[in-house]
Amino acid sequence: MISALLAAAAVLALLTLVPGPDMAVVTQAALTGGRSSGFRVSVGIVSGLLVWGLLTVLGLSAILAASAEAYTAVKLAGAAYLIYLGVRALWQSRASAAVHGPSASVVHKAGTWKTGFTTNLLNPKIAVFYTGLLPQLVPAGWPTGLSLALLVLIHVAISIAWLSTYVVLLSRARSTFEKPKVRQMLERVTGTVLLGFGVKIALEAR
Repeated sequence: MISALLAAAAVLALLTLVPGPDMAVVTQAALTGGRSSGFRVSVGIVSGLLVWGLLTVLGLSAILAASAEAYTAVKLAGAAYLIYLGVRALWQSRASAAVHGPSASVVHKAGTWKTGFTTNLLNPKIAVFYTGLLPQLVPAGWPTGLSLALLVLIHVAISIAWLSTYVVLLSRARSTFEKPKVRQMLERVTGTVLLGFGVKIALEAR
């Protein structure tokens, strides 16, 4: 049983490391707003995972995963939010060239709990991931509901550890991006990445 859980944790860890919208918003927050901003976004992302996990245990996320209309609605809402974040980052990059260091408002907007939570909650692929993969990782003979809850908690723990480590590493490199021109370039890159994720999610099939 322990070996089965370790194998499941390894699969969840590999999937956690795959770059996606969550990683993009954490990167933007940590590099433009510092460690605290990165942590706030990370906590929001983990909060979203807990909501998806609860819906999965209750069987509600399977409804979203099975309904083309509901899936499309959430997908388009998530894509629109990422595009909004990308446009905002690009707009802020215009101001970065005129100032020597981030303003208080830019730092505040760079990373909030709401940003991470909304980005994760509007990602319907999490529902597909939880309803499609997690049941396959349940050890044979274990009760399904409790096993799914345990796997969700393992995934959350892995996500917290990885995102926290990632934020610390990015925040240490932040001094490199303090120059206005470098900051402007960074904001343009992260804004473009967020826009790209938004367009990709909007256009891709299930």
